[in-house]
Amino acid sequence: MPIILIDQDSDAHATIVWLSFGDRLGALLDTMRALKDLGLDVTKGTVTTEDAIVKTQFFITQQGCKVEDPEILERIRLSIIDNLLKYHPESSERLAMGEVFGNKPPKKLDVDDTTRVLLQDDGPKRSLLHIETADRPGLLLEIIKIILDISIDVESAEIDTEGLVAKEIFHVSYRGAALSSTLSQVLINSLLYYLRRPGTEEDSY
Repeated sequence: MPIILIDQDSDAHATIVWLSFGDRLGALLDTMRALKDLGLDVTKGTVTTEDAIVKTQFFITQQGCKVEDPEILERIRLSIIDNLLKYHPESSERLAMGEVFGNKPPKKLDVDDTTRVLLQDDGPKRSLLHIETADRPGLLLEIIKIILDISIDVESAEIDTEGLVAKEIFHVSYRGAALSSTLSQVLINSLLYYLRRPGTEEDSY
């Protein structure tokens, strides 16, 4: 199961990317080169092995700071997935982008069954938004656009790609406070409508 996790909360000065896939991602020089091609700096990297699975951690900065631009975060995610498909074509049936770029297309997920949206308070000043849905290119940017269109602020995000499924966590607020029950329902309904909308997967490609 290919897993890519982009962590914006654990380090104040760097974006952390976790990557694991089987036992074949030891050196990851090509992935580091792809990140540098995006104008990013890999300030530190660690490799650990757990149950025969190699897990690699990158600390990434842009001009000495954490990467904040959602478009760059999505390009990081897609660059890593593209690199996986290029050097590990056997991963194509376990990644949404494998339908276009891989040797063997993945099995399509039922969007209605896969999609879940949960919103809960995380203190008086912000709320915690959990989204789980079928992955596709550009998903992060599309979700953030929906949130911002309702005038809700995105304070931080954790982007987790587990095979064909995207699991994303956002800290959100409205005018410096946690979302009201009414605004929470508006956001949940908007996200569910968009993510479950017929034809979304095909149009995205």
